[in-house]
Amino acid sequence: MDVVELHGRAAGEFVRLVGVVGSEQWDSATPCSDWDVRTLVNHVVNEERWTVPLMAGQTIEDVGDSLDGDLLGDDPATAAAEAERAAQASMGGPVARGDQVHLSYGNEDAAEYVWQLTADHLIHGWDLAKAIGAEPRLDPDVVDAVSGWFTEREELYREGGAIAERVSTADDPASRLLGAFGRDPSWTPAHVSG
Repeated sequence: MDVVELHGRAAGEFVRLVGVVGSEQWDSATPCSDWDVRTLVNHVVNEERWTVPLMAGQTIEDVGDSLDGDLLGDDPATAAAEAERAAQASMGGPVARGDQVHLSYGNEDAAEYVWQLTADHLIHGWDLAKAIGAEPRLDPDVVDAVSGWFTEREELYREGGAIAERVSTADDPASRLLGAFGRDPSWTPAHVSG
């Protein structure tokens, strides 16, 4: 399975979860301690919205501040679904051609960028599920693929402050991956109040 398909699976599950967020849950805590549910969803939608111009060869300077702020509006589920569809549609050609995208830290292979997005959707999908009391559905194929990809990048991500310290977890593949990303698989909203 190629990375574009893996992204589609992880992003599709994230969009499904956004569609079941209750109206009273948007300000609920998430495993990302600085973000509530709405901020978490806006972050992921922002990534998807950035994907289209980046895959088209634009730079951060070209896009400017046009994607700053709230991208969810009054209908977060539709905003998430539309952003996911547009991002997914933009990836195939650039990845197949081996194009470069212009990121904040420099040029990167389009495929590597899609791996980053896939991991982010998978982990933030888990975050969202836990925050709203839904059962996380971590696709085993996506977990295995992201685990293999992330093994070589974990310390770089941690040193750059992109992820928290590794958490000791159970020995199943999903728990190990969550722990590598600094997530405690036993997290519940009750952890916030304690």
